[in-house]
Amino acid sequence: MPRRGTEIEIKLRVADIATMRRKLRRMKARAQPRVFESNTLFDSSTNEIRNSGRMLRVRLERPTTGRAPRRANSRVRGLLTYKAPSRGSAAQELGLRYKEREEIEIDFHPAENLAAIFEGVGLRPNFRYEKFRTEFTLPRLTNLHLFLDETPVGNFLELEGPPAAIERPAHILGFTPQDYITGTYWDLHIADCRGRNIVPGDLVFKKRKK
Repeated sequence: MPRRGTEIEIKLRVADIATMRRKLRRMKARAQPRVFESNTLFDSSTNEIRNSGRMLRVRLERPTTGRAPRRANSRVRGLLTYKAPSRGSAAQELGLRYKEREEIEIDFHPAENLAAIFEGVGLRPNFRYEKFRTEFTLPRLTNLHLFLDETPVGNFLELEGPPAAIERPAHILGFTPQDYITGTYWDLHIADCRGRNIVPGDLVFKKRKK
């Protein structure tokens, strides 16, 4: 069944990933197995979806134990996600710096087949990005999800949940509201390309990390 709700999250730039993992362990955070994600955003030829603030994403998620992910893997998880601007932004009304969007997600299988369907109805791959992700949960904050992401433009910690659940862990980890990032990985990629004066392409690893 589709999962529908409101996504409230922030990103925090992580300078040292080993130090961040130690801090999370001291907070008794429980880690899920690290996975490799291949994400593809689909859009029309005129970028109608992105220009309206929406997103249609196909995610292929492969477990990894530190080795380069295998292409043929029966454990690949397919996840289709649709996001749109939130109709009523409680976080913004409170003057807080969060990204808040409506979100619908559904798992699908076989994982590799959905992209062909989108292309068949006229949508095209618009942007592809890769990352390694480790999900953490805190024992007393079951409504908060923490995602440690390793990307080609740096490492980030995503905190997703109610604003009240986000604030305290972010503070304990040494961050202030001025550190909150509400942009997408597309936004971060574009900023990085502008800073290096290069033409934006896909956000993928040249050589996949081990």
